[in-house]
Amino acid sequence: MSPETAKSQETKTKLLEGALRTLTEQGIAKASARTVAAAAGVNQALVFYHFGSVDELLAAACRYGAETTVAKYRTRLAAVASLSELLAVGREIHEQERAGGHVALLGQLLAGAQTHAALGPATTAGLDLWIAEIEQVLRRVLAPTPVNEFADPAGLARAVAASFVGIELYEGVDEAGAHAALTALEQLGALVAALDTLGPVAQRAVRHHLRRAARGCEGLCAARHAPERG
Repeated sequence: MSPETAKSQETKTKLLEGALRTLTEQGIAKASARTVAAAAGVNQALVFYHFGSVDELLAAACRYGAETTVAKYRTRLAAVASLSELLAVGREIHEQERAGGHVALLGQLLAGAQTHAALGPATTAGLDLWIAEIEQVLRRVLAPTPVNEFADPAGLARAVAASFVGIELYEGVDEAGAHAALTALEQLGALVAALDTLGPVAQRAVRHHLRRAARGCEGLCAARHAPERG
């Protein structure tokens, strides 16, 4: 890498981190070329030189922040051995990211996506990184359990991610309620773990019940989507 390229990359990284600090500390309403450049310690003209616009910089910062954070927890997630442990780790991550201001950052990105077109796809891409990691864990930990053949890891990963996003935003207005919701998710994980300890006969009974419930759900879904007859 040439000195010029290294210097350019260093400046871009400063701008990305400056954008994230600005969003976290001042909110998206204060995110301008001037404020981001001040946080990065560089000339504001470099915002446009490297990213073209403030919105493109914010979108790039969103992706950069998600990639950095997911990478930080990837090894921890790879060691998860059960659904209850996954949810417990999710709570740990939530507490650490909240302390670091990243929960507030997510709220700013979601709010900003309503008025800054570039932020919508970037925020989705960032959340998809988390969903992909969660899905890998779910496929691994659910495989030996009675619910494996009925679970949709891809859909469940999105449900878990959406739950944590909702809880993070909810926490701003009702911290006790948000913690109760996290506890309820952990209890659900413990319930699935308990199913795995059942004997063969009990597990067959659980699978039979789940198959019947699944057929009932499929029938209800088909009825809801059937065309109305005159």
